[in-house]
Amino acid sequence: MQKILLFIDKLSTWIGQVFSFCIVVLTLHVSWEVFSRYALDAPRAWAFDFMIMMYGTLFMMAGAYTLSKNSHVRGDVLYGFFSPRTQATIDLTLYIVFFIPGVFALTYAGYYYAADSWRINEHSTITYEGPPIYPFKTVIPLAGTILLAQGIVEIIRCIICLKQGAWPSREADVQEVDVEKLKEELHVKDEDIQKLDEYVVHKEPTR
Repeated sequence: MQKILLFIDKLSTWIGQVFSFCIVVLTLHVSWEVFSRYALDAPRAWAFDFMIMMYGTLFMMAGAYTLSKNSHVRGDVLYGFFSPRTQATIDLTLYIVFFIPGVFALTYAGYYYAADSWRINEHSTITYEGPPIYPFKTVIPLAGTILLAQGIVEIIRCIICLKQGAWPSREADVQEVDVEKLKEELHVKDEDIQKLDEYVVHKEPTR
């Protein structure tokens, strides 16, 4: 079972990493559009549509990745003090009551939303050169399906935690540095850092 959970984690991670390059594409596109608009006096009418679709794609396709890392924002003022079983009970309830129905509705409605867009060859009406938006709308059911799969994995994790009293492991990836944990692993104290700062300041040449 754990291998299956980690496989879905890896899949969500891989998809999130692939679509993270939308940031690079979006950055290059915006940079070129600014240069083209103000230096060459040759703006492109469809540029704004492309920016919206690219950012929307990044936002949607990063959902499963973020969930697999347990990185969604939560008001954990009290949550962090609960035992793993209590946390699992809360999470399981919220997944069943809110997450599954909401994401299923998103995926189901998104499928027909995208199908209609393909059927009528829909283009953006924001600008007169509106690009096709049916590929962008296809992202909705696609992202919903991946997010739903990751949500089922999280539900299974909650059940395992309720049985074992501890959270099962997750797929590791680059995370924000926990300074306190890093100092603990390296056996570094605040006093050592302060002494090093004083030493560096003392060694700096006087100007």
